[in-house]
Amino acid sequence: MPDYGHDLLFGSFLTPVNADPQQAVVLAQESERAGLDLATFQDHPYQPAFLDTWTLMSYVAARTQRIHLAGNVLNLPLRQPAVLARSVASLDLLSGGRVELGLGAGAFWDAIEAMGGQRLSPGEAVGALSEALDVIRGVWDAGDRSRLRVDGSHHHVDGAKRGPAPAHRIDIWLGALKPRMLRLTGRKADGWLPSMGRIAPAEIAAANATIDEAALAAGREPVAVRRLVNISGTFGAEGEGPLSGPPERWVEHLAALTLEHGFSAYILQSDDPAALARFGQEVAPALRELVAAERGARPTS
Repeated sequence: MPDYGHDLLFGSFLTPVNADPQQAVVLAQESERAGLDLATFQDHPYQPAFLDTWTLMSYVAARTQRIHLAGNVLNLPLRQPAVLARSVASLDLLSGGRVELGLGAGAFWDAIEAMGGQRLSPGEAVGALSEALDVIRGVWDAGDRSRLRVDGSHHHVDGAKRGPAPAHRIDIWLGALKPRMLRLTGRKADGWLPSMGRIAPAEIAAANATIDEAALAAGREPVAVRRLVNISGTFGAEGEGPLSGPPERWVEHLAALTLEHGFSAYILQSDDPAALARFGQEVAPALRELVAAERGARPTS
């Protein structure tokens, strides 16, 4: 698959534990100090051991200066889309344009239903997410004076007031693995955000092709969809996995994912400040340099 040519981004994927309420805040600050572009947070509203992710992000925004923030990914079945749209836009305004929106169709349906959410089939969940995207973007389009109406099967607004507009164009990234979700990503999203542990390397090309075909069918260019990925690994002596060893080994593997499969944002799932520092200060600059050199060496058509 092609290199889509996006600039490279690097981030952290943090656990919002509440046993030590400041842990995730400190790790987000460490991510910023390490030079990372993003601090992202798990979102499991049914998990009593976790802080509420949206409350945490609002607090972290006030304790950081530069880094962008996102849920990874926000649980849509327990977050009403019109209210979520205003929450995201409000925090984006308050933070000076540092919020992005990661969304998931839902998982762990027993826990969602126990919290008052509606249990949906896989097909229904994708349809609900598609409707939610229309609601969210409609709320953000404060310059449109027309009546906001989304007459969906799961999400319905009729005459809702638009606004506020975010401080910047917020990207919407979807956590997607199955074909229906991948097609929705191609049609409507700004980014695809899988976790590397849940998609086999041999499946990446087919997933990219599904997204690209859906984008083209919707009148979009495939490059409109950034490819992000959650990764995990260990620094130190070389182990069995490609992300087990010194930073040079990480750079080699991630460069191949960029140049051969089009990934351009790498989000490290780790609550270890030392690992976040090495990722931001050693892997990120070396990978940017290598990818820039490889891109520059390619013949132009």
